[in-house]
Amino acid sequence: MKRERRYAGTKEAAETMDFQYYTPTRVVFGRKSEEQVGALVRAQGCKKALVHFGGGSARRSGLLETVERSLAAAGVEFTELGGAQPNPRLGLVRQGVELCRAEGVDFILAVGGGSVIDSAKAIGYGAANEGDVWDFYNFVRAPKACLPVGAVLTIAAAGSEMSDSSVITNEDGWVKRGYSNDLCRPKFAVMDPELTMTLPEYQTMCGCADILMHTMERYFGREAPMGLTICMAEALMRSVMENARVLLAAPDDYEARAQVMWAGSLSHNGLTGCGGDGGDWATHKLEHELGGLFDVAHGAGLTALWGSWARYVYREEPARFARFAEKVLGVAPQESEEATALAGIEAMEAFYRAIRMPTTLAELGVQPTDAQIEEMAEKCSVTARGALGKFRPLGKADMAAIYRAAR
Repeated sequence: MKRERRYAGTKEAAETMDFQYYTPTRVVFGRKSEEQVGALVRAQGCKKALVHFGGGSARRSGLLETVERSLAAAGVEFTELGGAQPNPRLGLVRQGVELCRAEGVDFILAVGGGSVIDSAKAIGYGAANEGDVWDFYNFVRAPKACLPVGAVLTIAAAGSEMSDSSVITNEDGWVKRGYSNDLCRPKFAVMDPELTMTLPEYQTMCGCADILMHTMERYFGREAPMGLTICMAEALMRSVMENARVLLAAPDDYEARAQVMWAGSLSHNGLTGCGGDGGDWATHKLEHELGGLFDVAHGAGLTALWGSWARYVYREEPARFARFAEKVLGVAPQESEEATALAGIEAMEAFYRAIRMPTTLAELGVQPTDAQIEEMAEKCSVTARGALGKFRPLGKADMAAIYRAAR
């Protein structure tokens, strides 16, 4: 059933769509919360955990020692698998699947950011199902189960700690695919904002960009979320932008770190899309092919593409972009909705530049050839399995045009 509604302060009319909101992840938030990991894993009734992490920073910082000490104190056996990297690789996922089977692992604990958590989810799919795990990301078949996953979050960005999605890159052809299924939603997420304080500025700002985009993708669906959801989404985006600016000047500001970390989870657990059509996601899908081919940081890839996407599609419904400009970016109403929409797009790009994120592929350090643009558009078209996005459905030629405009 749909009910007509009208957003306050605009002429925009739309319909509230029925929805289900499912967020089974237990959140343990605050200083030293990582010390509770052992009890949280033991409460899942597991016999042996795989501790999955990225590079050496988890060990050098002492976080891995804290986590494993907590597991041991709780009587939980564990084995390790490090090496997860940005744009996590299928090869390591397959290695993790074999390790889980050989060691009798029945729980996966991800210690890291979204890439580690995504990799853990993929390992969970592979270990709990027969056949090749890539089949799920290539949409050949659906998994029937997933090993339970928990997360100790060290980077506020992807929202994977509460989401139903994961993204994996196949080194064979450098194809990057996302897959969503409630089976992989983490059982718990441990979030200590202090763990993010040592992140380089670039990673922090990439994370803020990713958080913003998770809500922006939902905001710009063809059927926007219900009015209350829209207001929550706008407040979340304003908060992330405000605190990103704080963190540029004071990277050890605990309150700003906490605000951004919590926003990252809320931005991708479904909350900011309730009552809508699920969102557009074109910018994300376009970036997946960019990241797959050039291995760029996800958040930076998003900011490099968004303005070109927005200018390509805003005429479909300039009132939505005008509201975004006014409510999120503080743009004064212009002589027309289209003018306000364009001013908002420019203001968003100005914010990206203010937090030292790229707004073009050249600024990102990527110079794709015409052939590479066609390759990315072809791969994106295959992934979309039809038209891409909802705000304005895009065909292959549209995708290529957006890539070219972003150069």
